[in-house]
Amino acid sequence: MLVLLAASATYACFALLLWLTWLRIPLLAPAALPITGPRITVIIPVRNEEENIGRLLDDLDRQTYRSFEVIVADDASVDGTRDRVQAYASAATYPLRLLSLIDNGSASPKKRAIRQSIEQATGELIMTTDGDCRVGPDWLAAYAAFYEQTRAKMLFGPVTFTTDTRLFDSLQTVEFSSLIGSGACTLALGQPTMCNGANLCYEKQVFYEVGGFAGVDHLASGDDEFLMHKIAARYAKGVRFLKSQAAIVQTNPHRSWRAFYNQRKRWASKWQAYNSLIPTLLAVCVFIWNVTPVVAVVGWLLNFLNANTTLLVVGLKVVTEFLFLREVLVFLQKRRSVLYIPLTQLVYPFYVVFFGLAAQGKGYRWKGRDLN
Repeated sequence: MLVLLAASATYACFALLLWLTWLRIPLLAPAALPITGPRITVIIPVRNEEENIGRLLDDLDRQTYRSFEVIVADDASVDGTRDRVQAYASAATYPLRLLSLIDNGSASPKKRAIRQSIEQATGELIMTTDGDCRVGPDWLAAYAAFYEQTRAKMLFGPVTFTTDTRLFDSLQTVEFSSLIGSGACTLALGQPTMCNGANLCYEKQVFYEVGGFAGVDHLASGDDEFLMHKIAARYAKGVRFLKSQAAIVQTNPHRSWRAFYNQRKRWASKWQAYNSLIPTLLAVCVFIWNVTPVVAVVGWLLNFLNANTTLLVVGLKVVTEFLFLREVLVFLQKRRSVLYIPLTQLVYPFYVVFFGLAAQGKGYRWKGRDLN
């Protein structure tokens, strides 16, 4: 019983710390958005994004910040992605290039696509996003402004989902907001843990300084977080989170359990490869913290714990977590999903345990390929 209470109290303190830290992260003032500044190369690694890529290219056409180019790195798509990009390039109002890659059996095709794109990039800053994402008109302007203010070596921003009209959408939105908020807050606390390659910016020069993806290029995932850890190790204050609604990137929620499972297993599989102690320790703690309420409820059902103790263990997690998630969701303009926080909290402990165990096995299917 004391162990469960100690674990719950520790988590409550951690959740409250995240909540207070999120509130203290300053917002980028909209008035600071520039028209000119550093040249940016937007890199979009894609595979089979025929249905989505046109909308993202349209979003880039509407950018208020015009000092940029776009490289679409097509990773051996078997649909009409390349044709869509080539047709768009002929009439684009910004420099747009298609980099066609062949399927060479690379262990990390996304890292390969990004690395080869960077070799051709003319921008001082590299921006990465995904082919199924949507961005607002001030997306690049927000990054240019924040870079000018901070001169950070790497910046990353908020990501959410395009829609939360279905129950599964809302559950994904709440769960994903916890990852975005946690990554921002742990960075603000001086311990970078996670970021998302769908909304990532870094200096081209620093990519080469830290050796790019060398050392982790055998892993299919981690083109974002492993690079962040490398940069943070060399530049103690060189990574910053851009808290600006203008910088929000939206991506499509998964419509099938299988796609969701493969993505989350891909993400969960990274933790064993971390060289930094903090992300590994946090991954283990999150697993323990989410097991705790499950153990408490089972203990109550089996008469090992009384109702008051069980309620305290569950309540410490639920209340403090709600405070944090609500703030992040409101910032992400997903107020509707706030209503689904309690349901997500009911499901999430089982979800964490499931994927924590699933990550121990190797292999998953992604974009029509079997990867490790």
